[in-house]
Amino acid sequence: MATYHLDARLAQEIVARTMKIIDSNVNVMDARGRIVGSGDRERIGEMHEGALLALSQARVVDIDEAVAKHLHGVRPGINLPLRIDGEIVGVIGLTGDPLTLRHYGELVCMTAEMMLEQARLLHMLAQDSRLREELVLNLIRNEVLSPALTDWAQRLGIDLNQPRVVAVVEVDSGQLGVDSAMAELQQLQTLLTTPERDNLIAIVSLTEMVVLKPALNAHGRHDQEDHRRRVEQLVSRMKESGHLRIRIALGNYFTGQGSIARSYRTAHTTMVVGKQRMPEQRSYFYQDLVLPVLLDSLRGGWQANELSRPLAKLKALDSNGLLRRTLISWFSNNVQPSATAKALFIHRNTLEYRLNRISELTGLNLSNFDDRLLLYVALQLDEQP
Repeated sequence: MATYHLDARLAQEIVARTMKIIDSNVNVMDARGRIVGSGDRERIGEMHEGALLALSQARVVDIDEAVAKHLHGVRPGINLPLRIDGEIVGVIGLTGDPLTLRHYGELVCMTAEMMLEQARLLHMLAQDSRLREELVLNLIRNEVLSPALTDWAQRLGIDLNQPRVVAVVEVDSGQLGVDSAMAELQQLQTLLTTPERDNLIAIVSLTEMVVLKPALNAHGRHDQEDHRRRVEQLVSRMKESGHLRIRIALGNYFTGQGSIARSYRTAHTTMVVGKQRMPEQRSYFYQDLVLPVLLDSLRGGWQANELSRPLAKLKALDSNGLLRRTLISWFSNNVQPSATAKALFIHRNTLEYRLNRISELTGLNLSNFDDRLLLYVALQLDEQP
């Protein structure tokens, strides 16, 4: 029995196209001899004994009036086996005078076989695409590559030893329905794969896609600036083309086993932290947010609660956020009094007063490096932008 399944939709397409070639009713039977497509819809589902003969004898079967009387569900005509790679996958039957139909039968059969082959190739491409996506999802979720995963990659022609860095792409799907959102993601997926860039891509959800980009350039170096430039170009291109707005976060580049999974985690967290801190931006890079990204793993744990305690005291008594903003500016200006005062448009004495007030409220000595570090880390963990 054939391993290729001839489905009803494709069978009916074959009927519609071939009946444009020849003025005759056309039936398409599957590998069991059952009619799955026909110009006479009432015959669909019937067993065709002429097709069974063509299948069992692997040859063209002519049926004239005399023979048709002795067969069930058969009319005069010609039945030709449909083959893919030499394997019979079904039968195409033309109703009418066998002698007349002989002139057209091979042409009709060839047309049908071309349609079958095209459908099979499209199916294989779609299956290959799904398998590649599943492989990508496994790579970003598992640090240890199992033998099965390695074998899977080899079958798909993917070199797992090629260094890659992960980018997370988030789509603002808004009020789009499921079908529309998926269509936009697939369009973006096509944009990221053509022309050939050797990217491995998987759609994670209706709003998220991951891209495994080759990490090294033609000279075998990891060029962070080149990756940054390409990300910015993609964001600009999407904005100009009027497509859905996207955000992209590029993770860190790692080497060794589990490098892709670690790169994905940094990309994912970079996206979370970037949106929180810079919601107006559309691209985020791990190298710009190293400390808050690394500290994010502490969020929700007792360590984060302890680190946040001094800042929590300050915020509780700093109703208008003035002292918090002063502290942020102080750190942003490398704790330089003159630069900080200038940035805040205040006198240095005013700045000194505010810093002393911060020390009082937090119980920390800002002239002590460890105390400064505690406050700085607390600010990195603070969810308030």
